Amino acid sequence: MPLIHPPANRKLVNMRDVRFRCYAREDDLWDVEAELIDLKTYDITLHGNRHVPAGTPIHHMWIRLTVNSSLVVQAVEAAMDDHPLAHCPEATRSMQRMVGCSMTRGWRKAINENLGGVEGCTHMRELIFNMATPAFHSVLNQFSTGDDGLPPRHLGQCHGWDFNGPGVAEHYPEFAGWQPLVKLDKAKARN
Repeated sequence: MPLIHPPANRKLVNMRDVRFRCYAREDDLWDVEAELIDLKTYDITLHGNRHVPAGTPIHHMWIRLTVNSSLVVQAVEAAMDDHPLAHCPEATRSMQRMVGCSMTRGWRKAINENLGGVEGCTHMRELIFNMATPAFHSVLNQFSTGDDGLPPRHLGQCHGWDFNGPGVAEHYPEFAGWQPLVKLDKAKARN
């Protein structure tokens, strides 16, 4: 790992691998897929005295979201190959509530409302939340400016795309230094 300081003496005990893939479909839709694998480097006994040998997944989960070019979810498929409790896969049913939700503004809120708490699975919520980033990287029209004169949605969302930074100045000079319109509160507007 290219970090400056070497790590202290240590022992690896837990590994989580997360993978995202995006596919352009022939029907002009997009598939965004996510996979999560958790495993321990030592044997573990789970609930119900279920023995899981070292290197065997405790969690192995999959999600496929099919989205349109506006990043609205058209279909969801979710599966759990490995899970700690026998009834964990029942949480995949609630994933269907995400059909019709937009992966743009309000995505996190939609996930919390539809999959929050015992309605869903913590690990699947983490996966689906993070699926928005690879979706944005794949569905190119999300990065073009519309006729409304507003900047693309990714500008102003990180250091690299700071409206006052070199990235925007070079690639989107029309939005260099851009400031969103400030809404006046009603009391100030009356005066």
